[in-house]
Amino acid sequence: MRYLDRLQPLALLVMRLSLGVIMVVHGYHKVFGGLQHHAQFVASLGLPNWLGYVSSFTEFLCGLMVLAGFFSRLAAFAICIDLGVAIWKVHWHNGLTGNGGIEFPLAAATLAFALIFFGAGPISLDHILRGGGSAPRRP
Repeated sequence: MRYLDRLQPLALLVMRLSLGVIMVVHGYHKVFGGLQHHAQFVASLGLPNWLGYVSSFTEFLCGLMVLAGFFSRLAAFAICIDLGVAIWKVHWHNGLTGNGGIEFPLAAATLAFALIFFGAGPISLDHILRGGGSAPRRP
């Protein structure tokens, strides 16, 4: 099974791309098509309406950051908080499965949680900017 360890960078890439696409798509329609509507919806949940703007831009911008692997841990942390609040305030009362249930946001939050601890992996901008991928370093 040790040969599977060599595929971990690919697994992190797939996790990042999956989460990034999900968050960009969910944030895009809020940022570019219904920002004020989303802010009003957030206010109807008993939260300040400005958090609607914060959540919209968090989903879109942090989704882009996760896609690129740029400040991935920070972006994943913000996404994890965003999805945790969404689960608590919007999805929890719908149960695990079914229309509006927690199963989908919980799966995305789990991806974000894992990326916080594992990082973006070697196929990312984070790795390149840290000096990875260059010639081997001398001791």
